Amino acid sequence: MKKMSIFLSIRRSEKPASDPRGSGGPVTPGPSQRVGAGCNGFTLLEVMIAMAILAISLVAVYQSQSQSLSMASDSRFLTTASLLAQGRMAEIDAANPRQMASGKGDFGETFPGYSWEVEMSDVEEIPLLKRIVLTVTNSRMTTRNAYHLTLYKVVPP
Repeated sequence: MKKMSIFLSIRRSEKPASDPRGSGGPVTPGPSQRVGAGCNGFTLLEVMIAMAILAISLVAVYQSQSQSLSMASDSRFLTTASLLAQGRMAEIDAANPRQMASGKGDFGETFPGYSWEVEMSDVEEIPLLKRIVLTVTNSRMTTRNAYHLTLYKVVPP
């Protein structure tokens, strides 16, 4: 990293300028005598402003990257869980309606960490209708790790 220095120099003539009052005290530099003239470098204010801009932009980039990873994980779970739920629900729908029952299970070594649970209940308003709720969960995830799929099926007496 390049080392920066802040320079302050005042040019003095060999003969001090006379004070109009004649006191002989120090004289402040005039328009032709610039403070720091000919010195290369940045002022402390410029460096602080640059650092603030850099910090704000890095925080924004970090937040964007973190959000991107979180969204990718969520979309991967939703895609996998919805496909597993649809496959399991197709098996339940193809089975004999009178042999349907609530239960639990997993998807084996093919999808480790994923499990399913089926809850069947009667719909009170319509006696021939059954509500089948299938929940697919991923035990490896801590938040938003459940996917619910509901099927209503007519079961004749």
